[in-house]
Amino acid sequence: MKGIIFVDVGKCLGCRTCEIECAVAHSQSKNLFEAINEVPSSQPRVSVSEVEGLSVPIQCRHCEAAPCVAICPTGAISKRGLEGPVTIDEKLCVGCRSCLAVCPYGVPQVKRGGKLVTKCDLCFERLELGQEPACVAGCPTGALQYRIISEIGQEIRKEVLSRFTFESGTSE
Repeated sequence: MKGIIFVDVGKCLGCRTCEIECAVAHSQSKNLFEAINEVPSSQPRVSVSEVEGLSVPIQCRHCEAAPCVAICPTGAISKRGLEGPVTIDEKLCVGCRSCLAVCPYGVPQVKRGGKLVTKCDLCFERLELGQEPACVAGCPTGALQYRIISEIGQEIRKEVLSRFTFESGTSE
């Protein structure tokens, strides 16, 4: 996996397309028009929140040492390999909600119906097929991007260095 969903809040319009794409990707039919009538209905695993006038898509950060994995009493929540996503096995989830209490990002949600917990799984099945997560693929503005972690650090360093070089060059 080696990647994360990177959010550029300056590009997010709050259109909630990411929520729709996520719900459809996790539906039984994988088709918007059929998913609308499915029972139980699929729910998004990403949510858009408003924070100080900005729209911010919130999804699981797939922590390296995920507190939800550590606290889950049944082992329903696990990390798929060292760099893999944190996922929930709904067959093992007993709905104790301990994960809700320890997640530093407030990501896990109680599923419609009230018993089980759900959260972003990074669309690991899509990643295995070489596709981007559904929320990223559907984002009309590019506010959501699936990025390789090491590349993000390199890009930030280049940007800082270019600003430093530019600022140093203009002060002569």
